[in-house]
Amino acid sequence: MQTSRNWQTPTSQSNLTLPDNDVHVWRANLNIPLPDVQSLQHTLSPDERARAYRFRFERHRNHFIVARGTLRTLLALYLNISPTQLHFRYNAYGKPSLESPHTPLHFNISHSHELALLAFSQHRELGVDVEYMDRNIDYNELAQHTFSPYEAAIVTALSDDAKRQAFFNCWTRKEAYIKARGMGVSLDLTSFDVSLKPGDAATLLHNREDAMEVTRWQFEALHVGDGYAGAIAVEGHNWQLCTWQW
Repeated sequence: MQTSRNWQTPTSQSNLTLPDNDVHVWRANLNIPLPDVQSLQHTLSPDERARAYRFRFERHRNHFIVARGTLRTLLALYLNISPTQLHFRYNAYGKPSLESPHTPLHFNISHSHELALLAFSQHRELGVDVEYMDRNIDYNELAQHTFSPYEAAIVTALSDDAKRQAFFNCWTRKEAYIKARGMGVSLDLTSFDVSLKPGDAATLLHNREDAMEVTRWQFEALHVGDGYAGAIAVEGHNWQLCTWQW
């Protein structure tokens, strides 16, 4: 079920706190005035700027700058340091984490079309995904080639009205999970099943490689806005989700 939540605007952006049992998800608009894009660009590292300028189109370049600059800004506010003091490392599958300063803060980021989601937790692995749903896709064919047989059968059986939502429910939940695991596309998407029917709570149903994974992770669907689907996967239980508008 897509969780209907208010995206709160914080009363102050001078400092942020993240209690151990809270998970924060921030929604950010990627279409911002050019002077603000340029300000965020100054917070990026040389390698991030180089990555930005590998984008062919200015719109995509600016969206990357805004997403990475906002990530640095939020991390800096949680840690009470300058955005330029942050140094990232990447695992073998490309998942970023903080190399310095040393901190139990975990984060993940996703962006699609005009929105970004940025997720933060203490001591817990997590993954977040957002997808823009206005696409010309053969949902049945793509589900057959990408999802597990269980998931593909559900997509195929649904009416056209429900098919699109189910497809993107599945896509965002699977993406959030593999990002939380930090294994990227090396994790076989057909090796696990997630809930996907419209109205069903987001959850990991089965993992054929490790049955205990089902008890390790908790999922939430995120109502990001019209035309979008979103999901988060978080390690452990007994945490509280707070959603914020940047």
